[in-house]
Amino acid sequence: MGEPMSALAGGVTTDAWGTIIASDEQQATVRMDEGGCGRCGEPGGCAGNHAGKLFCSTPRTFRIPNAEHRSVGERVRISIVNGSVGRSALHAYVFPLLMLLAGALSGSALGDEAGAIGGSIAGLLIGWLGLRQAQRRSRRDPRLQPSIGP
Repeated sequence: MGEPMSALAGGVTTDAWGTIIASDEQQATVRMDEGGCGRCGEPGGCAGNHAGKLFCSTPRTFRIPNAEHRSVGERVRISIVNGSVGRSALHAYVFPLLMLLAGALSGSALGDEAGAIGGSIAGLLIGWLGLRQAQRRSRRDPRLQPSIGP
């Protein structure tokens, strides 16, 4: 895995290795060598790589900007700014769940069981809209995008 942390474009990043399996003028499709940050056996590691292999055995691939025009078959280091994965998980899982619960509680206060069901649906809709907005913001922010490292 190499060194797990490096400074890229002024920020601290987590790095992982992958192989380019397809490339065009602007993007490269990279198949990741392993899941997670590679700290599974180290103190403080979450062992998420082992759970990922248990539930998803197919290789993960990602489309990443290929500004340096790396070629197919080349092994590359993929860097992502620390905290961006956790932030994405928070937006994807916690926010919709909180909106579901808030909608259910609000609806229940207004109209018993039917109100709770309606409030839950409204909360899920608000959570989904919030998730879409967060996704649009993160796509426009180059700091939050994975990049092919040096």
